[in-house]
Amino acid sequence: MNQQIPLKEKSIVFIGFMGVGKTTIGKLVAKKLYRDFIDIDEEIEKEFQMPVSQIFNEIGESAFRQKEKDIIINMCRKRLQVISVGGGAFLQEEVQKECLSSCIVFFLDLSWESWKERISMIIDSRPVLQGKTIEEIEELFYKRQKIYSNHHSKVHTDHQEIEEIADYIVESLKLAWELYG
Repeated sequence: MNQQIPLKEKSIVFIGFMGVGKTTIGKLVAKKLYRDFIDIDEEIEKEFQMPVSQIFNEIGESAFRQKEKDIIINMCRKRLQVISVGGGAFLQEEVQKECLSSCIVFFLDLSWESWKERISMIIDSRPVLQGKTIEEIEELFYKRQKIYSNHHSKVHTDHQEIEEIADYIVESLKLAWELYG
């Protein structure tokens, strides 16, 4: 069924490490393509009626991951969406398979050096980073890079403006739609 969705109507999924800009870039791409934007973490927060950090603390990571998987699979089967998935979502094989078969998956790649500059802005809102040393966070960063290697397109975001990145993604999608649609 999913393979029958025309390329131009497939939903777009953004993957990458936490804090790389999936939500910010995703919102802009959605606006430029006149599509709805879905942030999976926000959807999970609505379901549980609490922030992600509280879900992790009170209900646990496994309940969070199950809900994450259910919502992502449901959203990926819809057309014309722009979806930002959490940094750990692709750890789940079912999530990877669904995203890659139903959608166009963009990996937003940011170097460790550039990512480190953002840590103070994001650390408090990311339960996976709580209580970890910078060395442990770096290890997690590189470990997760392997799971992000399954994608349709990789976009290097170091030293680029959000607008530039979004324009590049939109232009590459339009070219792909023209060539393969």
